[in-house]
Amino acid sequence: MKTFVFLLALTLSGVASAQGRRAEGNPQGKQQMRQEDRQRMREDMNQVYRDRNSRPERPARPMSPQEREKLRKDVQDANRQLKR
Repeated sequence: MKTFVFLLALTLSGVASAQGRRAEGNPQGKQQMRQEDRQRMREDMNQVYRDRNSRPERPARPMSPQEREKLRKDVQDANRQLKR
């Protein structure tokens, strides 16, 4: 019986220490990204930013009085529907 209790305590202490080591290195227990994955992600994001900055902006054009009035009415109608 003493041997069984000793083996059980030894097993539980081994499991607890293994969990402690895993938690110390990585608090959430998730695997770290490899260096290549981080570099590829950086390059992908840099490419996205370059693509976004290279697009020409549309020139702003003044609205006609008819377009301005239609927009104003549309906004008022949308606000009325939101209040309901």
